[in-house]
Amino acid sequence: MAIQYATFAGGCFWCMVKPFDQYDGVHSVTSGYTGGHTVNPTYNEVCTNTTGHREAVEIEFDDRVIRYEELLNIFWQVIDPTDAGGQFHDRGESYKSAIYTHSDEQRLAAERSKQALQDSGKFSAPIVTDIFQADVFYPAEDYHQQYYKKNPGHYARYTVGSGRAGFIEKNWGNYS
Repeated sequence: MAIQYATFAGGCFWCMVKPFDQYDGVHSVTSGYTGGHTVNPTYNEVCTNTTGHREAVEIEFDDRVIRYEELLNIFWQVIDPTDAGGQFHDRGESYKSAIYTHSDEQRLAAERSKQALQDSGKFSAPIVTDIFQADVFYPAEDYHQQYYKKNPGHYARYTVGSGRAGFIEKNWGNYS
């Protein structure tokens, strides 16, 4: 194999790009929408929680450089996998966490990874992140792409103000 895709929903997609963007083997991280019933949804439509879509990132990666399992480990460390109502201060269906798998191998790896996190005892509450088969991915509007680079001040304030940074620091000790 070589080029593959991984798709993760972890709440606000602005906060889901930077954690993956910094790794060798990751070619691109695109913010967008997936899992819903509306064709070419807009940000405003998805925010109504009526389209069935979740904010997500689609990661193009070279599995000869970074394995899917490594991406799963990164994913678990940037979300609250026990929150069934959204992520941090972003609430509703469009902000719920999910892993969208692109193959049977990815599905099995995701299921093993989720079970390992549950079995680890790291969290006292159940791991509720959904695992779905990947569906059509719609890139978000340009102003959402690479938001952490385009608006670093706002991005930094948002990650702290939303509670994400504190949660990661408390549970993993490595927020950056």
